[in-house]
Amino acid sequence: MSQKLLPFAMACASLFTASGHAAPAGSRPVNVLFIMTDQQRWDALGCAGNPVLKTPNLDRLAREGTIFDNAYSACPVCVPARTVILTGLSNYTTKVLGNGDLTNPDVPDVPTFDSVLSRAGYRTEYYGKWHVPYQFARTYSVPVKPVNKAAGVAIESNTEAFRRYLDRLSPARAARPGELIDTMSLRPYVPYAIDWHHEPVTGPAKDPLPAAAGNAKRQDKAGGDPLAGQGGIIGRLLIPPDASLAAFEGQEALAALERMDPNVPFSLTCSIGPPHPPFVVPDPYFSQYAPQDMPVPLSIDDPHANSPHPPRMNPAIADRYRDPRRVQELTAVYYAMIAQADEWVGKLLATLDRKGLRENTLVVFTSDHGEMLGDHGMDSKNIMFEGSAHIPLILRLPGTIPAGGHVARPVSHVDYFATILDYAGQPIPANEGRSLRPLIEGRTDPREAAVSAWGVVANGGPFMIRQGDWKLIVYAVGANRPPRLPVHALYNLKTDPLEMNNLIGRNPDKARALPQAQALKAELEAWMVRTANPLLANLRHTEI
Repeated sequence: MSQKLLPFAMACASLFTASGHAAPAGSRPVNVLFIMTDQQRWDALGCAGNPVLKTPNLDRLAREGTIFDNAYSACPVCVPARTVILTGLSNYTTKVLGNGDLTNPDVPDVPTFDSVLSRAGYRTEYYGKWHVPYQFARTYSVPVKPVNKAAGVAIESNTEAFRRYLDRLSPARAARPGELIDTMSLRPYVPYAIDWHHEPVTGPAKDPLPAAAGNAKRQDKAGGDPLAGQGGIIGRLLIPPDASLAAFEGQEALAALERMDPNVPFSLTCSIGPPHPPFVVPDPYFSQYAPQDMPVPLSIDDPHANSPHPPRMNPAIADRYRDPRRVQELTAVYYAMIAQADEWVGKLLATLDRKGLRENTLVVFTSDHGEMLGDHGMDSKNIMFEGSAHIPLILRLPGTIPAGGHVARPVSHVDYFATILDYAGQPIPANEGRSLRPLIEGRTDPREAAVSAWGVVANGGPFMIRQGDWKLIVYAVGANRPPRLPVHALYNLKTDPLEMNNLIGRNPDKARALPQAQALKAELEAWMVRTANPLLANLRHTEI
């Protein structure tokens, strides 16, 4: 065994290894259709109780399958989360701790659920956003396009392919007065006032769709505007609906599904980029949601007096997410992007039906992490509040997974690997998760908690553990914890679903909550033991 793989083998020495349920004699193999959006929070679904957003196709999927009410991102950052999904191993085990680890040479050579299926004779294909170390893409039957141009990868990137697709449907043009240029599509869009590249506004937005500052500033200029970034691009994209990123990625996956031989088992992934930034979407989706009709987060005015996550340091950006009217603008675009993604989910499901594949195809719908969307006056991801860490998860396999089912117990990305292989009837290699089949079938399961972890070792996390109604956010930096780090936090999500009342930290009444916090910390320590986490000693010496 190579020295490179030795740490992984040691970490997995006591991990779960099992065989999946064998398919009944004479039955067809179980196919896998894995559909994933990017940055979709758990409550951005009609079936999750959202009173505004319409997602008829995902709602249908939930009615015909089982929805997990408390699924969590293993790491609320794109690359680590997606690597955990594929491998069933924590981000610390795979050495993929942040988006910069796409080319980390220390990432171990471990199986993915698709590599296991490929070796079992499945045809495996992946379309859309690939945001994982490229070594894991080499198992697929068709070359996978990395999200951006990658060193050592000869094929074009997904971004390059999307722009070629756009050139055929919507030729590029210069921005006109009142327009800016989207850095993904390189096409014009009309910004909302919340857009970072719009002229600064000192007070609340007076016009739901004000004139933009022109296109004198190029927001994709390397090393230029400090507000540069896709996260600040928010508005109406001036292209046809079938020229959008969601349409490009959805059409590729749909064409692959059409080609699938019904006599050969397959695993097909459709990774839809939206509703990840840039937050732009064309009509007719854009016009479906008016800002004035959008909800305003009840926690938008959170003073962060006892918060584990401080707001953005740049007030020019932070103030936008404390302005109710501007957050309504962001929400309207975000919901419109999800509405378009839902349409493509419907097309994939309809194709399964037409090809006679519905009954023997496991459909998984999820996202890599959420979006704060103005909760606590914040935006984006990277943090452990519910908006960022809590994600959707729906599974459907007719006749095997109960229709209309709900699972309330907390689960995580790390559980997908074993679950998919279990339903496919394949051996399950060593991993750090567990099959969710017992929970789906109403049986007991010894693991009652879900963990999310992010950050390099020097930062000590943060780590989040959810068990029952309780949620602990803690930084594992030991006795030398810098005094300016955010506080640890304990929330009771049943009585405080908005996470406004941290029961520990600087709370003068924290002594009453310390026993519960200590119990969750002990559960987190047990998880660190199971996964050989390098911050175990630090956590043991961390006082909360």
